Amino acid sequence: MDTHKKIREHISALSDGELAASDLELAFAALRAPDGEQAWSTYNRIGDVLRAEATPDLSDEFNARLAARLAAEPSHVRRAPSPAPAARAQAPSASASGAETKKVATSTS
Repeated sequence: MDTHKKIREHISALSDGELAASDLELAFAALRAPDGEQAWSTYNRIGDVLRAEATPDLSDEFNARLAARLAAEPSHVRRAPSPAPAARAQAPSASASGAETKKVATSTS
């Protein structure tokens, strides 16, 4: 039998609480390897899904009430996005633009 497959079977049985005591040492050693950690995580997720309870379906009345409440919500007016922070930082400040205006006016006089 393939050793890798056997180790994964041990890890699966360990996660299900069904591993024989004689195989615990091998399974614990396998868990120290990256593949073992990944297998442990995978098998535990599978177990969580299998043990999960199904959620009940929502009634037609609930769906109708929810749809009515959503339809009654006010619509939002979409505003134009404000300039990005980098664009605002590059724009000249009022004091800088005033100094440039004075400089241009002085040089043309």
